[in-house]
Amino acid sequence: MRSANDDIRQRLGQRIRHLREGRGYSQRTFSLMIDMDRTYLIAVEHGRRNIAIDNLSKIAEGLDVTLSDLFRGIDSTEKNVAASDWAASTEP
Repeated sequence: MRSANDDIRQRLGQRIRHLREGRGYSQRTFSLMIDMDRTYLIAVEHGRRNIAIDNLSKIAEGLDVTLSDLFRGIDSTEKNVAASDWAASTEP
């Protein structure tokens, strides 16, 4: 059974992937750019890692968004956020 924390990690990972892909970065390019192991980034994007705030900050900086923007749309009370909603929320 999935916990609320699993759902949050998965939604955050989807958000990170959406923002990364929207900027045209491959996982390899982005991981090199932010000095993060590619396999770790993959695990984060798939919701398999409980990521530290320091690494979230590196990701946000690499995507040129604030931490608040990074978390936009992943509130634990929100379920099944559509891809179009993600796209609409990427604009500051």
